[in-house]
Amino acid sequence: MIGREEIAQAQESLARLREALGRTIVGQERTIEITIWALLGRGHVLLEGVPGLGKTLLVRALSRALGLSFSRIQCTPDLMPADILGTYVFSEDGFRFLPGPVFANIVLADEINRATPKTQSALLEAMQERQVTVGNTTYPLPHPFMVLATQNPIEMEGTYPLPEAQVDRFLFKAEVGFPREEELVEIIRRNTEGEGIVLPEPVLTREEVLLCQEVVAEYPVHGELLSYAARLVLATHPGARNAPEAVKKYVLYGASPRAGLALILGAKARAFLSGRFHLEVEDVQAAFRPALIHRVILNFRAEAEGVSPWEVLQEVLRAVPPP
Repeated sequence: MIGREEIAQAQESLARLREALGRTIVGQERTIEITIWALLGRGHVLLEGVPGLGKTLLVRALSRALGLSFSRIQCTPDLMPADILGTYVFSEDGFRFLPGPVFANIVLADEINRATPKTQSALLEAMQERQVTVGNTTYPLPHPFMVLATQNPIEMEGTYPLPEAQVDRFLFKAEVGFPREEELVEIIRRNTEGEGIVLPEPVLTREEVLLCQEVVAEYPVHGELLSYAARLVLATHPGARNAPEAVKKYVLYGASPRAGLALILGAKARAFLSGRFHLEVEDVQAAFRPALIHRVILNFRAEAEGVSPWEVLQEVLRAVPPP
């Protein structure tokens, strides 16, 4: 059982991480928070936003601040699974395995929707099982392991939408918004003065990252909050008893059980970062959007009427009473 001293130590470590990221990234507090939630929950993040908002910079800054190994995969239509996982090469000692870029603690899959479905699927086993299988051999991935993928929502030519199974592997989806005027001024200043953007120095060790993850995993959750998370997920299914009218009208497929895991892991991480030793209803509600926004599949009627997933999910949040 982890004591309060270990929890306080872990919270202090995360405070240093947030401060370090804030010195490099202008604004984007919500995106940074969701990314840290995923790190604490041992999950992955899908970063969606128009070009130039600092998505790639955030991932690079995170890996530097954590002092973990980092690799970048630039997804293109001609990228092959072996370019991600690795391949066997012939040497003086015979065939040996040459690991691909997926063998790192922090993996950036840049513009993931530019890779073909065949190549996208190469990440499925890695993201879920923390291992990859090449030929007849299975290789474990380093621990901790986290995939952060970026995609551009406005560029459609030469892109391949992520299959539902791939999207569901991401614990959260962070919607990266455009900066405000004062933030844009600061971005311009930082990039045009002196040496430009400077990545942070490491502020955590690998052991501290693992401790933080262990602390969050040990957080107790009241049964009523577990039931609340389950009811929220079930309410996204058109055939559910507690589904609101908007879900029955516009949803083709509801969220998977992984959405429930994301709700609770996000709530645990939020309580931890807030300095509390218990979860509250507000923690679950705060994790609701990033946990479910990418997991609800709307039907053609919703597309024709211009209904967004978040509009439907807001109805779910209103229809399911908290404990």
